[in-house]
Amino acid sequence: MAKRSVTRTHVASIRNQQQVRDGLDSLGFAASKLWNVARWTIGRIWDETGTIPGEGALKSYLKNHERYADLNAQSSQAVLEELSEAFKSWYGHRRNGNKNANPPGYRKHGDDHPRSTVTFKEDGFKHDSKNGRIRLSKGRNLKAHWSDFLLCEYETRPDAEIENVQLVRAVYEHGEWRLHIVCRHEVEFRSSGDRTAGIDLGICNFATVSYGDEATLYPGGALKEDIYYFAKERAKCAHSASREARRLDRKQTERRTHFLHALSKHIVSACKQRSVGTIVVGDLGGIRDDENGDARNWGDHGNLDLHGWAFDRFTSMLEYKAEDEGIEVVRKSERDTSKTCSSCGTKDGNQRIERGLYVCDDCGTVANADVNGAENIRRKVLPNLATDGGRDRDNGWMAQPAVHLFDRSEGSFAPRE
Repeated sequence: MAKRSVTRTHVASIRNQQQVRDGLDSLGFAASKLWNVARWTIGRIWDETGTIPGEGALKSYLKNHERYADLNAQSSQAVLEELSEAFKSWYGHRRNGNKNANPPGYRKHGDDHPRSTVTFKEDGFKHDSKNGRIRLSKGRNLKAHWSDFLLCEYETRPDAEIENVQLVRAVYEHGEWRLHIVCRHEVEFRSSGDRTAGIDLGICNFATVSYGDEATLYPGGALKEDIYYFAKERAKCAHSASREARRLDRKQTERRTHFLHALSKHIVSACKQRSVGTIVVGDLGGIRDDENGDARNWGDHGNLDLHGWAFDRFTSMLEYKAEDEGIEVVRKSERDTSKTCSSCGTKDGNQRIERGLYVCDDCGTVANADVNGAENIRRKVLPNLATDGGRDRDNGWMAQPAVHLFDRSEGSFAPRE
């Protein structure tokens, strides 16, 4: 039995909420003010030069601003990193022709600043595990004296082990501050089995799983319906930052998160039942770019679908759920997996004759195109299968995969009737 390092986030309540609330409020307001200063700066540079400053340039430009010193230096950097990432995401939408995409807005409710999440990295907190306390640093401007800090007494679930703390986030939720404590744990790893499964990720079928002798399709229709529904409802809002627009965004995010959790949980459970010890999942890094690194145009609907799909988030959920069941998740490139015959290895881009059909002219294999791709991904870690000729293997299952649909009423996946 081997040990493996895993990262877990534990949500903790603050027992001395009344004593530290005002201090946490001031930090949350300061984070919003710094966000707004950085947002204004990026907007001005964008208007004058047509370019968005990078994360490093933004930090360098604002490190001497008075709002920067309201927070611990690493906390201020985390705010700027978050804004920079948000602008990168927006620019990716814009570059691909998504006219509905809006740049990150200011954090203001009328004349008031909301309480933003504050991130404390290694220099911004000190953990007292013996007494269940975490000391959070203030910025220079908010300190009453040089040693001023916030001492939070926290409480988590009885089974949560708070050790090897990597960072702490102060999050304002439902009228109270909570701590999200990110820890690194050493856990014992016992393999679930010796079989291997491959997962092909896509748009029509969000995930296709191949087990080598059977396959399952998980259509993304429910996710696509939400994308188009909320886009239409959001277009009816008078302003992109209105209360209704924010409510719609929050609702869509909640529904997408539940879909991804339900899907990853269902796949891990199915793999455990089949004694799968390794899941090979397609790595879609760079799918939004062409061979030259430029933005690839998938058409109006394709661009909207592609940028609305949370491939990386799903894979991350799959990884930590699989770890808990003793299943290793390996990411492999999907390059050429849709063009190659999983039975004989022939590579020909013309063999995918329709969206969902793959026919090999060399060996005569007929398969669902996504199942063929998933089987090729599975064989990325089973190289002998790719060279064994494959022609004598029974591959009829590849043309008739099972289909599991998302049931909104139950919030889970079930076989299609």
